[in-house]
Amino acid sequence: MLGDLAPTKGALLSLKKSYTLARTGENLMERKKNTLIQEMLTLLSEVSVIRKQIEETYQRAYLALQDANITLGIVGEIAKAIPVDKNIKLSYRSVMGVDLPIINYEKARIRLSYGLKSTNSKFDYAYRMFGEARDLTIKLAEIDASAYRLADAIRKSRTRYNALKNIVIPEIETKIKSITEVLEEHEREEFIRLKLIKKNI
Repeated sequence: MLGDLAPTKGALLSLKKSYTLARTGENLMERKKNTLIQEMLTLLSEVSVIRKQIEETYQRAYLALQDANITLGIVGEIAKAIPVDKNIKLSYRSVMGVDLPIINYEKARIRLSYGLKSTNSKFDYAYRMFGEARDLTIKLAEIDASAYRLADAIRKSRTRYNALKNIVIPEIETKIKSITEVLEEHEREEFIRLKLIKKNI
């Protein structure tokens, strides 16, 4: 029952400290878990809205690209004139010790890098629509990455909380009870022994 612990007052004090620490850990893990779940729910409410917007924007963008292809022929060569966007920077914010990514994106001013003579308004519209789709995709990537990290942290917090609540704390309580009973028994025996010595004297 007691394992390697000797039933002494020192062991009892040590166990009581461990018990206090485990209780504090349990409360902290519960708070962390609840805060992370709250953060996750906030993100999930955003995700459904952004996914709907992204779907609609990509549909409009591909339809616009189809129209541009129909009126101009295949526009792949013209599209190569559009420069690669390198305005994305990554930073992090901490929520209960979990680093959540923040994608900082500075929208560059739209500068037409292709010739107006070889394009038309349908190509311009497709270009604008794909720009909007890119912006929404960046936002969705940030939310998805955060949700993945939060889900992992929630799972770990829940595991630790359950381990403390269902295994560690009951085990310490059992050991405290056993040592207390042994010490009380020793005190009773000592009391009876002293009483008998006194009586004999």
